[in-house]
Amino acid sequence: MAGLKPLPSNRLQGVIMVASCVQMLVGFSGLIGFLMRFIGPLTIAPTISLVALPLFDSASNDAGVHWGISAMTIFLIVLFSQYLKNIAIPVPVYGRKKCHTTKFYLFQVFPVLLGLCISWFLCFVFTITNTFPSAPTAYGYLARTDTKGNVLSQAPWFRFPYPGQWGIPTISLAGVFGIIAGVISSMVESVGDYYACARLVGAPPPPKHAINRGIGIEGLGCLLAGAWGTGNGTTSYSENVGALGITRVGSRMVIVAAGCVLLLMGVFGKIGAAFATIPTPVIGGMYLVMFGVISAVGISNLQYVDMNSSRNIFIFGFSIYCGLAIPNWVNKNPDKLQTGVLQLDQVIQVLLTTGMFVGGFLGFLLDNTIPGSLEERGLLAWNQAQESEDTTKASEIYNFPCGIGTKFCASSCARYLPFWPRPELSEKGQVGVSQLTLVSQDFSGERPKCATETRM
Repeated sequence: MAGLKPLPSNRLQGVIMVASCVQMLVGFSGLIGFLMRFIGPLTIAPTISLVALPLFDSASNDAGVHWGISAMTIFLIVLFSQYLKNIAIPVPVYGRKKCHTTKFYLFQVFPVLLGLCISWFLCFVFTITNTFPSAPTAYGYLARTDTKGNVLSQAPWFRFPYPGQWGIPTISLAGVFGIIAGVISSMVESVGDYYACARLVGAPPPPKHAINRGIGIEGLGCLLAGAWGTGNGTTSYSENVGALGITRVGSRMVIVAAGCVLLLMGVFGKIGAAFATIPTPVIGGMYLVMFGVISAVGISNLQYVDMNSSRNIFIFGFSIYCGLAIPNWVNKNPDKLQTGVLQLDQVIQVLLTTGMFVGGFLGFLLDNTIPGSLEERGLLAWNQAQESEDTTKASEIYNFPCGIGTKFCASSCARYLPFWPRPELSEKGQVGVSQLTLVSQDFSGERPKCATETRM
């Protein structure tokens, strides 16, 4: 956040915890779900696109450290995810007292991981053979795998974090307002991420109760992050949305497994430090692919809108351009927005330097104030697309796991909670199923011939 003074660690803990309560209130009270009735494609499209578009500078800087390594990473990811995705590899499986082989689409499931590991290994080979320069100022130095060797050597083998490890949390009013502004931006980004995830895996659009629950749980995550003193909040990560688009794997069980891996990495310091040695150009090449996918997913929401309408062209174009231009100007001129009230200055600065908030807010405001028919605005097709989805499939994806809310804890009072699954989405008792889609539907709604599903 440009122009904001850093806070002491214990004060940062306190303000994150207070701001997280605001996010939990917005989510669990159903306020964010209520606002969704006014949000259509012309709000979602610029919001999702501006998640990735402003990051072009960061991605190009990382990739530009060594364009050869970045280009190789891009080539490998594109090769695995687009050209080799339909090639199945026979894998031995033991079952029913006999061994047999089954087809496994390795390149389709792990394109990013394979590309990253191969590039990482080649950088290691080029490092030990001194192919890369050893002078810190030379071009390509940051492609070496030993530039962050001190991180690996200094990291402890085992460390168990605990609440209040940096001292008793304190609170400052200015800091709270600044973090609340960041929380608002985070909620806008998260709503866009939810829709992007659904489109990438061919799932129904998220219902209101799922959005309410998602925002509320993110607030709970921020509360725990503040208590543990991580120095940051918790939100949906746009880069992971890009990875979802490349791998075409969408499963809650995968996320649970990834969360367990992260817990282990946080406790065993050497493991997490090893991943910190991934060369910068490898990360940059990966970002160029993923950010491009996210931007395209945002724009694809315009398929519901009449783009022959000058009204819609103006709203989308103006929202996107302002979402890029205004944060750029504010970042370069932080002193020009001084009202004399520190708290207000921080809120204004955080909001106006967040492109997705600027673009999403302008799209929301203009779409709901400029006259236009429901068909022209895309709301008619948007609502029909949501209502026509199979309710059984929606319940499998967005209901609580293990039958909670239907078979278990199925209190009639609980179903009126804004974040509780709606009864009409829990038909036939088919709940608690996590769907692992190895090949998702394309944006036309048709499933490729090679599509396979595994239900866990």
